[in-house]
Amino acid sequence: MATLYGVGGSPFVRKVRVVCAEKGISYDHEPTFPGQVDRRISPLGKVPAWRDERGPLADSSVICAYLERVKPEPALYPADPYDYARALWFEEYGDTALLQVFGPKIFFKKIVGPRFLGQHFDPAEIQKAWDEEAPPLLDYLEGQLGGEWLVSGRFSIADVGIATQFVNLHQAGYRTDPARWPKLAAYVARVHARPSFAACIVEDNAFLGQ
Repeated sequence: MATLYGVGGSPFVRKVRVVCAEKGISYDHEPTFPGQVDRRISPLGKVPAWRDERGPLADSSVICAYLERVKPEPALYPADPYDYARALWFEEYGDTALLQVFGPKIFFKKIVGPRFLGQHFDPAEIQKAWDEEAPPLLDYLEGQLGGEWLVSGRFSIADVGIATQFVNLHQAGYRTDPARWPKLAAYVARVHARPSFAACIVEDNAFLGQ
């Protein structure tokens, strides 16, 4: 049995869990905080990490790409070369652009710091990040949505990579305004309603005491 190392609440651990759920891949989940994972499994000490009969792997994008090769169906990476590249782009957009604002500036300050590190936060500082730094990111995604999904008319790694970041945003009490970003708000709700996401959200909320 494969083992996934990582703690609930991590958008990157969630990425892997959603991919496993979509593909019906079984694994053991070992809750592990960043910095506490065995460096022989995750050389940078980050989560998620993965180990199966072939050996260890680290980084959510690497693990998800590996799982696609292990179990190709249902496909989460488009076959068309351009759509494939676009899917990777949106995954990267979630991993970097969204994370940089939703993660350390909102979710970490409001949820992780107080709950796990005993840190206090400044609500005004968090609100400033939401008011000033988030809107351009949301504007871009609103403009990219022309249908139910981001790429090739079907659910893909693009949607996993984007929507996992919005879970943490919601856990911090911030949501996309449907009056300003109607397509994006509906899209996020649609992705989060999938069983693969819904189950993770319930578990992560419980872990965070929500």
